[in-house]
Amino acid sequence: MKKNFTDVDLNRSVGNLLRLGVILSVATSLIGFIKLFTEGFVMPEKYSSLVVGTSSEKVWGQFWDSLCKGEGVAIIQLGILLLIFTPLMRIIFALIGYLKEKDYVYVVISSIVLAIMAVSFFAGYAH
Repeated sequence: MKKNFTDVDLNRSVGNLLRLGVILSVATSLIGFIKLFTEGFVMPEKYSSLVVGTSSEKVWGQFWDSLCKGEGVAIIQLGILLLIFTPLMRIIFALIGYLKEKDYVYVVISSIVLAIMAVSFFAGYAH
């Protein structure tokens, strides 16, 4: 016999997802901080030297390059990205749960919120 997916199951699943996202983010950031201080981190003399440019391709390219090298700053940035994407995953997870519950009003609402977040993410720009 197949058990029905209820609101309690959805709330428990979403809560576990949020908890897991925060724990992964904190653990990743902590590993990055430890790695950063074992590398002998030195504060920059000029913060303008940290500015890569206005192109998002340059920013993401530098991030991926330094992450592949295992630099502490990039690992901390990865932890922050995990924390930022946790609510996004919550919306996706809730949307799937609402589909299982066949609660189509909340499916539409979740889809609208997801679309707004996607538009703001992809249409955003750096100053």
